[in-house]
Amino acid sequence: MNKLWTGALALSIAGLQLSRPSAAQDPSQGSSASCPVDHDHLADILKKSVKPSGGPSNGGLDNHEWAAVVNRQGVVCAVAFSGTKADDQWPGSRAIAAEKANTANAFSLKNKAMATANLYTGAQPGGFLFGAASSNPPIPDTIYGGQSQDFGTQHDPMVGKQVGGVIVFGGGLALYDGNGIGGAIGVSGDSSCADHNVAWRVRHLLGLDHVPAGVSPNMKDAIIYDIGPDGKSPSGFGHPKCDGKEDQIAVDLGAGVSGSVVR
Repeated sequence: MNKLWTGALALSIAGLQLSRPSAAQDPSQGSSASCPVDHDHLADILKKSVKPSGGPSNGGLDNHEWAAVVNRQGVVCAVAFSGTKADDQWPGSRAIAAEKANTANAFSLKNKAMATANLYTGAQPGGFLFGAASSNPPIPDTIYGGQSQDFGTQHDPMVGKQVGGVIVFGGGLALYDGNGIGGAIGVSGDSSCADHNVAWRVRHLLGLDHVPAGVSPNMKDAIIYDIGPDGKSPSGFGHPKCDGKEDQIAVDLGAGVSGSVVR
């Protein structure tokens, strides 16, 4: 092999390696430019949106909550919790929050939003989205990699990575600024109905609720409580009621539709 050609090839490969992101790179640097919200702002707004940290009741267990945000590419760019330490919230809800964000982003478009709550009926056996919940498995290495003491901080190991997962109950909402969709938020740690209410509050306080349209025409991607005693949803996008006052709070908040009529 020509020595000159070999040297040029080696230099080209070295250049590619230098331009390629390193696996050991600080995950907090990943896709930060396109993140719709940073960690500190998310944590502050989340604390103001749940009862244990001084916010309003959301009608469920009034637990502390996890929140995660993905950008439009599905890359996690912020993870936060409302308590003072990670285990003030259900530990399992960290992953669920990120998967809810992934789902709301994945099923929403620039001209039409789809909340995770809107997917429930369609994902049931016989529904038009049956099987969706297992269509995009979460990535365990993303969820459980790194150090547990970093969970929910600016250096959460999920940040800068795609987490995958599809969740078909309340708590995930797409994020819209004045220019279109910029990603999504997922909230978890309470009943799925309360999670939807919290996500709705957080999105509004972030100023990222310029939703263009959705399956609930006037209330866009509101949760729809129209599943009747027969188990059927007239709208096709219904979500079950939970055991508390979540549905009443959702209607008052503008985050939900109660009854058989989709407004």
